[in-house]
Amino acid sequence: MKAVVMAGGEGTRLRPLTSNRPKPLVPILNKPCMQHSIELLKRYGIDEIIVTLYYLADEIQGFFGDGSDLGVKLHYTIEDTPLGTAGSVKQAHDILKDDTFIIVSGDALTDINVEKALEYHRQKKSLATLVLQHVENPLEFGVVITDDDGQVRRFLEKPSWGEVFSDTVNTGMYIIEPEILDYMEPNVNYDWSQDIFPTLLREGRPMYGYVMDEYWTDVGSLQQYRQAQYEMLQGRTTLPIEGHHEGKDIYVGENTRIDPSAQITGPVLIGKNCTIKSGAHIGPETVIGDNCLIEEGATLQKAIVWDSNYIGQNTRLNGCTVCFRCTIKNDVNIQEGAVVGDRCHIENGASIRPLIKLWPDKVIEAGSMVTMSLIWGSRWQGSLFNTLGVSGIANVEMTPDFATKLGASYGAFLKKGASVLSSRDATPVCRMIKRGLVAGLVSVGVNILDNQEMPVPITRHSIRANNAVGGIHVRLAPDSPNVALIEIFDKSGINISSNQQRKIESIFYREDFGRTDIDSVGHIDFVPRAIEQYSQDFFRQLNTAAVADRNFRVVVDYAYSPLSGILPQMLGQLGIETIALNAYTDGKKAPRTHADREILIKTLSEIVLTLKADVGVQLAADGERLTLVDETGHVFSGNELLSALALLSVRSMPGSQIALPVTAPNSLANAITANGGEVRWTKTDVRSLMSATLDTKDGAGFAGDAAGGFIFPGFHPAPDALFAFAKTLEMLAIQHSTLSDVRRSLPAMHMCQAIVRCPWESKGKVMRVLTEESAGEHTELVDGIKIYQDDNSWVLVLPDANEPLVHVYAEGPTQDVADELAHRFQLKVTALRG
Repeated sequence: MKAVVMAGGEGTRLRPLTSNRPKPLVPILNKPCMQHSIELLKRYGIDEIIVTLYYLADEIQGFFGDGSDLGVKLHYTIEDTPLGTAGSVKQAHDILKDDTFIIVSGDALTDINVEKALEYHRQKKSLATLVLQHVENPLEFGVVITDDDGQVRRFLEKPSWGEVFSDTVNTGMYIIEPEILDYMEPNVNYDWSQDIFPTLLREGRPMYGYVMDEYWTDVGSLQQYRQAQYEMLQGRTTLPIEGHHEGKDIYVGENTRIDPSAQITGPVLIGKNCTIKSGAHIGPETVIGDNCLIEEGATLQKAIVWDSNYIGQNTRLNGCTVCFRCTIKNDVNIQEGAVVGDRCHIENGASIRPLIKLWPDKVIEAGSMVTMSLIWGSRWQGSLFNTLGVSGIANVEMTPDFATKLGASYGAFLKKGASVLSSRDATPVCRMIKRGLVAGLVSVGVNILDNQEMPVPITRHSIRANNAVGGIHVRLAPDSPNVALIEIFDKSGINISSNQQRKIESIFYREDFGRTDIDSVGHIDFVPRAIEQYSQDFFRQLNTAAVADRNFRVVVDYAYSPLSGILPQMLGQLGIETIALNAYTDGKKAPRTHADREILIKTLSEIVLTLKADVGVQLAADGERLTLVDETGHVFSGNELLSALALLSVRSMPGSQIALPVTAPNSLANAITANGGEVRWTKTDVRSLMSATLDTKDGAGFAGDAAGGFIFPGFHPAPDALFAFAKTLEMLAIQHSTLSDVRRSLPAMHMCQAIVRCPWESKGKVMRVLTEESAGEHTELVDGIKIYQDDNSWVLVLPDANEPLVHVYAEGPTQDVADELAHRFQLKVTALRG
């Protein structure tokens, strides 16, 4: 016996699910709908199947092939023009002419007992048997009425309520004798319900209705699509569910890893090669496709998630459908009935309202609330570059092909034959991304000087030491363990300017990079003496005798970074007794969040106190940032650490200029002035701090920020935790001081910071109104708007460059004043944003 699977439907009511695929390929429990039908037929011994195709026929042929993977033989008939439900079957006349055959739908779901239906058909000696079922709402189906013997007496296709005379409907499954094919001419449009069955009825031919009592549903709407999967999970069908059991109704595919702290509430299906991270809540009635990554704290309830999706931290999916290869970042909320089409990109904090549909390839800005379906158009994020460089979720957004394209774009910006220095951190994913960048660069004729695995400060130094025109460094972003960061440096070793960023971005989006001929492809060489070059300049900038005479005892927490293979020898040359912690490279153990570092810092503080060391230091951010501990175990961080190094610097270099971001406390600025120094205010981004030290005539002698990044431009104009630590020891030695002495000399600082969510489109209005309202007051517009009050307190309102946020900073003579001022402007920004 043979079968026909009807698979020509477009599935317009299922869009955007069917925007890029025919309805029979839409997955139900991680398997194409049509595959459920083929496997059902195979279980009843039917292994030769004709598939009728029309819409996106090549997609179905490409997926199923000849059927051998499913143990069946498939024939395909393709309609050049629509031939109707019956005319399409007529095309297979030569294959079907010899025996009874069954017709099933490739886009409906059923577990019909084929043997019982065939037995009924044969018992009645029927020419055509219509498979029927009772439904609650018959309006979308063909209604059929039969006599007591089961013979069809009347039917009506998709009636109104006034025409409904039965709740028994046509399922679109038929058992047919081949002589019915003689009722049709080839290549003519015929419909079973409109043409063939009415003819049989008029002629009084034996046509019966078999009322099935198994499961059947027409997956005709988005709600029915989700409901069909909920019902399968609930066990309302006998169709098999793939995956091994983990509990009564939890199915998990091969190679899937679920963190022990994740909560899985059945019924749930999780596909192959997935990762479910700590604190995630999955289920009930949730389907997750293959190759998905669910981050910490994400919640998925009654969600249908297709293959290859990324779901960010603390994101909530409730009763929605997420199609293929979407990136849904942190704190997103997708509500009931919403559908997210293929390859959509939803940024942090966005909210998708109920029943909203996003057609494929849409980009939703951070913090947006989507209240209307998006069908036409696509929009890239405002900028490829953010504050530090180009970043994205590692191996989700930041992929090898993305890196190769970015490398080619950067190379096209440079001259052919230029030399660029490359390096990375210790993680395998950054090695992968760096190799993509290098491939792109050499493909457009740029040469590579490879520093391999190397801390950022040494890479910056090597660019200048080797006369490279620039450099790239790949690392995991500070405080974002899943985000890869690509930094691009200029010939001075500092991050490229915003103007240079825009030019590279323009090339990237236009793909305006030509490949070179094979003889001009760039070559790759290794930097032979990077650490030696760095060390020589390092010691040249220090009073090594003063440090050695002090006989410091220090505790260094390397935090599992490559610095553990570089700094110990240098400290030894300075005559420093060193106790090393976590002094080996391990990308998996390295702290990736602020909380991780705090745990290590607490241990560092205790060990400094126990061993009576002079100083403790933790090196972080790939060698760019540090935290200090004094001999009493007190931890220096934030503005306190910035103040300590700034005052040490100005006392070591009387009359020098100190560069500070506008968020730094004025009490520190006053102390610098009192010590004979001059303050140079800069924007808050790290490149502005670096630029402030580049001017050979008027450049700052020291620059730093509250994040632990410090620049001593005599060595090089970029944050360098290794040199900053050594320089701190030198200044303490020369000034015959200890860190606790410095702490006691620091000014009182009363600061408060607040963050307000603010849509991108409201930021301009907020800043305009604040500027208008502060007219006549003492204000500064270095970065954001800084408004001074009569009591010398101030508040800074600063729009975030990368997120839909506004930052509020305040300083006052007391903490209460600072808190009140920050709170007042937080409320004002909240009111102005609308």
